Amino acid sequence: MNNKKIALITGASNGIGLEIAKKFAANDYNIIIVARDVSKLNEAKLLLEKYKINVQAHSADLSNYDEIEELKKWIDSEGYIIDSLVLNAGQGLGGAFIDTSLQQELFLIRLNIDSYVHLSKLFIPAMVKRQSGKVLMTSSVSGTAPIPFECIYGATKAFENSFFYAVRNETRGTGVEMTLLLPGSTDTNFHINSGQANTIVGSKKKDSPADVAERAWYGLMSGAECVYGNDEHFYEVDVLNRMQSESQKAQRIRPFTEPNSADRLK
Repeated sequence: MNNKKIALITGASNGIGLEIAKKFAANDYNIIIVARDVSKLNEAKLLLEKYKINVQAHSADLSNYDEIEELKKWIDSEGYIIDSLVLNAGQGLGGAFIDTSLQQELFLIRLNIDSYVHLSKLFIPAMVKRQSGKVLMTSSVSGTAPIPFECIYGATKAFENSFFYAVRNETRGTGVEMTLLLPGSTDTNFHINSGQANTIVGSKKKDSPADVAERAWYGLMSGAECVYGNDEHFYEVDVLNRMQSESQKAQRIRPFTEPNSADRLK
């Protein structure tokens, strides 16, 4: 892969992950992109190769333990040293807890939680040993409060947030720099795929994934602890959430995530 630095980016076939990959490519990193959908992954590879860097595409279901292990074995067999780790793969799930599918919820937990822990365990210790590396974890503002009708998704993101801050503290002074990305509603297929298109949060104006990725890139490169998808999230997370109890936060958010809540806007 020549002597350029290498970034490993999960969930890189579309949305925020692809836009983050573009930022690395534009700044002369070689890239390993990981996603499940082979056709989308190959499309992303062709797009990123226009930046004249080396792009490796690896298809993997990151909810599956063995496939994560196979990804690591392949990276090691190729002799790749990961300079930047971007943990971005994740999914959402909307609807009332009593109605949603347990199978989908357990998949969500494996993807949003297990894969973050697993990949961190596989790559961060080597960064600490080298005393060099950057880690970007994509979480969500949904992890900063209880989210009715997204209860499992919000809980997975709350785990990610807690996990991030604990590991960042443990690795402080080792040369490894870690940044947490907290996007809000972003113009991707997220709300459609999670069944939330007809909620207020799913139907309102959304942030551009390119704008979110740019904020993430500059935050990571400048050593920022946390980056929001837009400036409005600062007030929501750092002001309102600090003033309210967990019950109050849940009630404040409920009207925006309730199924068919977008009909109230018509």
